[in-house]
Order: sequence, then C-alpha cells, then structure tokens
Amino acid sequence: MTSTDQSPSSNFIRNIIIDDLQTNKYNRQIMTRFPPEPNGYLHIGHAKSICLNFGLAAEFGGVCNLRFDDTNPGKEDIEYVESIQEDVRWLGFDWENRLYYASDYFEKLYDYAVQLIQEGKAYVCSLSADEIRQYRGTLTEPGIESPYRNRSVEDNLDLFTRMRSGEFPDGAHVVRAKIDMASSNVVMRDPAIYRIRHATHHRTGDKWCIYPMYDFTHCLSDSIEGITHSVCTLEFENNRALYDWVLDALDVARHPQQIEFARLNLTYAVLSKRKMIELVEKGVVNGWNDPRMPSISGIRRRGYPPEAIRNFCERIGVAKRDSTVDMALLEHCVRENLNESTPRVMAVLKPLRVVIDNYPEDQVEWLDAPYHPDNPRMGSRNLPFSKVLYIEADDFMEDPPKKFYRLAPGREVRLRYAFYIKCERVVKDNQTGEIQELHCTYDPETRGGGAPDGRKVKATLHWVSADHAIGAEVRLYDHLFTRPDPDSAKDGTDFKAFINPDSLKKLTDCRLEPGLANAAPGSRYQFERLGYFCVDTVDSCESALIFNRTVTLKDEWAKIRNK
Repeated sequence: MTSTDQSPSSNFIRNIIIDDLQTNKYNRQIMTRFPPEPNGYLHIGHAKSICLNFGLAAEFGGVCNLRFDDTNPGKEDIEYVESIQEDVRWLGFDWENRLYYASDYFEKLYDYAVQLIQEGKAYVCSLSADEIRQYRGTLTEPGIESPYRNRSVEDNLDLFTRMRSGEFPDGAHVVRAKIDMASSNVVMRDPAIYRIRHATHHRTGDKWCIYPMYDFTHCLSDSIEGITHSVCTLEFENNRALYDWVLDALDVARHPQQIEFARLNLTYAVLSKRKMIELVEKGVVNGWNDPRMPSISGIRRRGYPPEAIRNFCERIGVAKRDSTVDMALLEHCVRENLNESTPRVMAVLKPLRVVIDNYPEDQVEWLDAPYHPDNPRMGSRNLPFSKVLYIEADDFMEDPPKKFYRLAPGREVRLRYAFYIKCERVVKDNQTGEIQELHCTYDPETRGGGAPDGRKVKATLHWVSADHAIGAEVRLYDHLFTRPDPDSAKDGTDFKAFINPDSLKKLTDCRLEPGLANAAPGSRYQFERLGYFCVDTVDSCESALIFNRTVTLKDEWAKIRNK
C-alpha cells in the first residue's frame, strides 16, 4: 500500500485518530474505507478522499476497504465499477482482498429494516413522493406526520413483505424511519430507508425490486465491515445524525465514527458529477477520459503522474471549511514531478524549413544530446544533423521588434546541441507572401557549444533534421472553462456558457526527433522549450503518433507563491 509522497501533515482527522489510539477507543486496528457509488467516473476530488482514507490507514497500521455503495440500479453500471478500481490502483493504492459491495449486505439490510418495523421505529408510508415533500415542512416550519405513520406493526410487516415480492409498482410505498417530524434537522423528519425500484442491478440482477436508501445502507455497511472512522465530505454533515440514529436504534455491536472534511473545489473546473455527465452526454467533451476533464481517467490520459496527484492532495491538506484550490497549484505539482522524471527531447510543432547552404549535400552528423541536463543516469541519444532542418515558425521574424532575440535576417543563433547558424535569405510564396523557407549558413567551428572566437548569441533554438524527423499530431490542451468559477455566475448563467473554445487545438503537421518513433502509449517527455507531453493512450497507434500536452513550462503557481 502506498501513502502520499511527503510526510503527512497534521490535520484534525489525524488528531482524532491519535486520540482514539491513545485511549484504545476501538480496542482493535484502525479501519477506513473508500465508498464510491458506481454511477460515474471518479474525479480529482475523489482522489483527495482516496489518498486520505488509504493514507490514514497506512500511517496508523490499519487497513482501508474499497466498497461500492451500489443501491441505485437505475444509474449504476459495471463500467463504472471497473473504471473506479482502475483509478484507485493507478493512484497507487491496494485494497488487497477487501473489495466489498453494499449489495453483499442486501439480505442483512432487509433484516435490519424488519427489526426497525418490529420495534415500532419504522413504518410503510403510502404517500407519493410529492406528498412526502409537502409533509416534510421547511427550515422554519415543522413537518406534518404521515397519515400512515401509526399503522400497526403487523400491517407494516405485511406491506414490506409484499413490497419485496414485487406486488407494488415503483413509488407506491416507501419504508420510513419513525423519528421526529418537528426536528430542526430536516434529514431527521422520518427519512425514507427503503423504496421500490423495479430495475436490474448490475450484480444481483432481478433478485430485488426494493432497495435500501443510501443513508441507511452506508452506516450499516460501515458497521458490518468494522470501520472505525467513516471519513466523508461536508455535505454529509447533517446526515451524521441519521447515521448515528440508525446504528443506535439497531444497537449494533460496532458503531463507526463519522468525520466530515471539506471537499476539493478546483478553479477552471466543475466537480459536480451531474455536470460532468452533462458535459459528456451533450458532446462538449469527448467522453469521461477527455484530457480536459477533471476525471481521474482524463488527467491520467493527459499525462499527469499519480505521484503528482498524491503530492497535490497532501499539500492542500484537510480542512473543516470548503475552499477553492487554484488549478495552478495542481499544475505546479505536475511540473515538479515531471521536471525530475521525464527525458528532454526536441519537437517542432509549427515547422519552418531551414536550408543550410554551406553544409554538404549528403552529409549527416550525429550529435550527442543528454536526456536530462541534471540527471546523467537518464543517458543520452544521438541526434542527426543535416543540410535541411525544421525550426519553430514562431522562432523567426522577418522584421523583429526590439526584444525579439531569436532568428531574423542577418542574425545568428545557436541550435541546441549543434551549431551557430545565420539567416541569409528568406523565400516566400509569390502569391500569398507566406514564408516558405529560410536559407542560412552554419559555422562548423561552433559544434556543440560556443564559438572559438568568443562571440555570443542571444538565443538557442530547438530543431529537427528534416530527412530524419517523424510526423506526429500534437494536441494542445488548455482550461476547459474561460473563468475560474464557471458554475457560480451570479446572474444564473449556465456553466456551459463559459466553455473555452480554445481548450483544444490540434496540430497535425508536427515534426519530432527520430528516437520518438517507437514511443509507448502513456510515455512522458519534455519537448524542449515547449512543455511536457505524453503519448495518447487511446488514439495513438503505429500509423498515427499522437501526443497530448500535459502542462506548459510556464509555472503560474510559482509566480503566485513568490509575489
């Protein structure tokens, strides 16, 4: 089991666990769990919960279960189950043999509901969903008791048995806990604990046509598994009273402690599962694993390393109040990891042809170039240098402004690991005036570094040999939204109105150094001067090499931090 890459920082949940261990509160090892609902793909916010639950268990010598709270068959699918397991493994965590499903406990949960009915703590209610909402009251007005609240135990048991046998249609009845319709906590106003749902379950098939509600299932599943600390996000804070009521009403042997922490909110992203589903279903993005999505499968495809995600989750810490984290910090953590771990290579995204007039026609020189300037263990490779090269089109200007130091007519620059070249002539299209190629000369005495006469140049450019370069498509990804808080418009504007039209740009005529011809899907590189890129794991193949830009070299978080 892997924990975060930095030493764990102090937080209130760790302090609670330390106190519980010192007082021997549970008289057994610490147990946590990560309990996703299999109704969608995980996102970066779930990564925080995964790292927290698995990390706490590892730190204190305990264990963490992976459990699917699969109580809503209409929205759940085995596709989500498999993707969630893949995401948790990718983040570096292992549940070993502790994979559970709430559906494993359906029979036991049914028995618990029967027990509550027998003890007069639950009843079958025949109000419609709309009527139940009307009877519930408001935050300032108490609710009204259901006319079915005082049914006899015998009638309730008979109806519940018939509900299970499939005698009634969806919505005809629900089982409600009998608590307090005047409670200041609306959650406690006789909440539903079972409903009729004639739907095929991805694991139990058509065995059941009644399903337990999430709040009823969740706390009892924790108890059955022996969870000691039920860590969840703040939106479940009001539900803690119901969590405790169910466990106390049934007098279970093991009563976990629910602890809430602030969920992760991220700028330039939406982390609402409903809104993410909308982006996918409306075709705004190309599926859950679109590299612009904050889903774990999306950021994995984009090239984010799992170590960087764990480091990010450790850095943002655990708090009791909601806040928003700047996307720049996440990107900083990614750069920090990639800077140390990825080889440097050369790629030209917008090729401009350069002919070296004084270089021999058929000559090729192989120049040694390290993969990482600060890590010799990565080794080096040989780069071919020939008469015709490609440089970046943006690295040349015919009439440059004062502070443009790259190539221009009559100006000399250095080619990375190669020679000094000087632009002598510009060739343009006669009709459009577009620059087609540059004619330059090179100084053979400047191979691999500076000039023997001590002259200096102000710019070093990346390049590739035209005859040896390989073609590739490069996809430049940017923020999916144009504003940092896309779902918080004060005028009620729909969040999709802030979709960034430039969030994806495809460059189809890129040229890369030849050593990348067999780059494996998912492999990561720094394209010198351009950013960090990875081979796309979905669309890239032998006949079409495709790279995704993971992050740029520009580090906005470093600027923010140093202000």
